[in-house]
Amino acid sequence: MATLPPEPADEPVMPDANPKAPSPLSFPDYRYYWLARFTAVMATIAMVVVLGYQLYDTARTDYGMSIKEASFQLGLLGLFQFVPLAVLTPVAGWAADRFERRRVAIFSNLIDMVIAATLGWFTWSEGLTLPLLFGLAALHGVARVFSGPAMSAIAPNIVPPAVLPRAIAMSSIAWQSASVIGPAAGGLIYAAHPTSVYIFAVVLLAISAFTLTLVRPVLPPPAEVRRHPLREMVDGLQFVWTERFLLGTITLDLFAVILSGATAMLPVYARDILHVGSEGLGLLRAAPALGAAVVALGLSFRPIESNVGVKMLWAVVVFGLATVAFGLSTSVILSLAMLVLLGAADMFSVFVRGTLIQLNTPDHMRGRVSAASGLAISASNELGEMRAGAMAAALGPVSAVALGGAAAVGVTALWAWLFPELRRARTFEPQFKNSDR
Repeated sequence: MATLPPEPADEPVMPDANPKAPSPLSFPDYRYYWLARFTAVMATIAMVVVLGYQLYDTARTDYGMSIKEASFQLGLLGLFQFVPLAVLTPVAGWAADRFERRRVAIFSNLIDMVIAATLGWFTWSEGLTLPLLFGLAALHGVARVFSGPAMSAIAPNIVPPAVLPRAIAMSSIAWQSASVIGPAAGGLIYAAHPTSVYIFAVVLLAISAFTLTLVRPVLPPPAEVRRHPLREMVDGLQFVWTERFLLGTITLDLFAVILSGATAMLPVYARDILHVGSEGLGLLRAAPALGAAVVALGLSFRPIESNVGVKMLWAVVVFGLATVAFGLSTSVILSLAMLVLLGAADMFSVFVRGTLIQLNTPDHMRGRVSAASGLAISASNELGEMRAGAMAAALGPVSAVALGGAAAVGVTALWAWLFPELRRARTFEPQFKNSDR
C-alpha cells in the first residue's frame, strides 16, 4: 500500500484506496471495527430479547396480568427506551463530532456491561420486578443513543469513499449476523440457565470494548470556529430539516416502522399464540435478521447502482405486506418465513438509506446527522413498540400487527408523493449541493 504524506495530528488519516485491496476488510482498522460491532450487537440483542421475555412473563406470572395487559407492558418497555433517546440524541451527536469517537462507543459498551451484570444478579436472586426492568431498559436507551452516532461516524474515516458503500453493507452484515446469532443464542442459553445469558453478554461487550481500542484513533474533524455546544446541536437538526432529500429518507423509515413494527409483540406470539416458548422466541427474533444477513451479504458483493430510490420505496412496501402476513399467521413455519422476508426487505431499505445518508453528509456533520438518523430509527422501533402495545391492549395483538403493516404500505405511497426526490434518486451520488461541503 502506498504511503500517504503526513497529516496534521488533529485530522484523521484516510487509508489509501489501493485498487489491489478493494474490500473493506483489507483495512485492519475496519476489521477491528467490524468485530467490535458484531460482538456488541450480539450481546445487546441477546440481552434485550431475554429482557422482553422476562418482562412479559413477569407481568403474566407475578402480576397476574391478562394477555392484553401484559402486551401493553411491552409497549411501555419501548417507551422507556425511547425517552432517553429523544432527550439525549442531540447531545450524543454533538459528542460524536466533538470527542474521539472510539471512546464514545467504548463508554456505551461499559454502560451495557453494567446493565447485563445487574440483570444477571437479579435473575439469579429471583428479584426481578417491572420497575427494575423498565429502569434498566431506560439505561440501555442511554447506551444506545451514544453508541449509534459514534459507531456510524467511525466507518467513513477508516475506509476510502469509493469503498464506503461496501463497507456499509459489510457493517450491516456484522449487525444482521449478530442479530441472527444473538436472539437464538440468548433464548437457548436462557432456557438452559437464565443467569448465563447475561454472563454471555458481559463477556461479548468486554471483547467489543477491547477491540475498539485497537482501531486507529478517529479524532473529530477540525473546525475553524467552535461554537457553543447547543448551537452545534441545533445546526445538525437544521441541516437535516432543510435538506429535503435527507429529511424524506430519514422520516420514511421513522413512520413506516412506527406503524408496522411487530418486534414488541414477538413475546406474545411466542408464549400465547404460536406456543413456542423462550427458545421459539429466539428463533422468531433471529428470523428477520437471517433474511437481512442474506441480503447484506449479497449487497456486499454486488451493491445496487441504479434506481436506488425507487427500489428503496418498494422494499418498504414488501416490509409492510410481510408484516401483515405475519400478523395473521398461526403457523410457525409461515410466521418464520414472513419474518425472514420482512427482514430481507428492511435490510435492502436500510442499505440504500444508510449509504445515501453517509454520502450526502459532510464529515464535520456526520455525527450529528447520524444522531438524527439514529433518533428516527430508535423512535420508529421504540415508539412502534408503544404503538403496538397500545393497539394490542385495545384490539388484540393480531390486529395490532396486521393493521400496522397495512398502514406502512400507505405511508410509503404518501412519501413517494410528498418527496419526489426519493423516486428521482438514480445512484448513490450526492443528490444536492450544500455550501458547507
